[in-house]
Amino acid sequence: MHPNQHFRHEDQSFHKSLIDRIGFGMVFCETPDGPRVAHTPMLQTETGKIRFHLARGNALTKHLADCRALIIVNGPDAYISARWYEDPNQVPTWNYLAVEAEGTVERIDREGLVELLAALSARHEARILDGTPWTMDKLSDKHREGLLNAIVGFEMTVENWRETAKLSQNKPAEVRAPVIAGLERQGDAAMAGLMRDLPA
Repeated sequence: MHPNQHFRHEDQSFHKSLIDRIGFGMVFCETPDGPRVAHTPMLQTETGKIRFHLARGNALTKHLADCRALIIVNGPDAYISARWYEDPNQVPTWNYLAVEAEGTVERIDREGLVELLAALSARHEARILDGTPWTMDKLSDKHREGLLNAIVGFEMTVENWRETAKLSQNKPAEVRAPVIAGLERQGDAAMAGLMRDLPA
């Protein structure tokens, strides 16, 4: 993660809120076949563990059980143009939010996998404004079993958190203001809003 302490955010609620809001990330693990990564929906449990599932045929699936792995969840990001600063000695940069979770991964049983899928779909279906939320009971038993057999559920016990909230905190408010305006002109309301919410 970024070495500048200005961009650290030690509050554990930051980690949870980013995982909850984004709901999707990457799992990395060193395997006998070399380093591998998988992209997957994620859910943090009440005890702070991170659950996810992979296709049974994924190159990482057969190696993950009892593996020490790394999970990365990325939040909003944006290119910051040097033209938005008055100081000619500024350079372009990139602002972003990211969380890393490191820990040991275990496979979860079928019941846990079904619970994970139901919780994932319930969370994300609730964000869709129109229609009736989709649930797994809409599937036929045969189709449901076939889909469940095609995926494997996992759970990481997080031992280390690392985070970056790089939002130009190392610059005073009067320097950030034209950057925020530039982002808004570009239509990047998410990053502009995050930067605006920083303490003065």
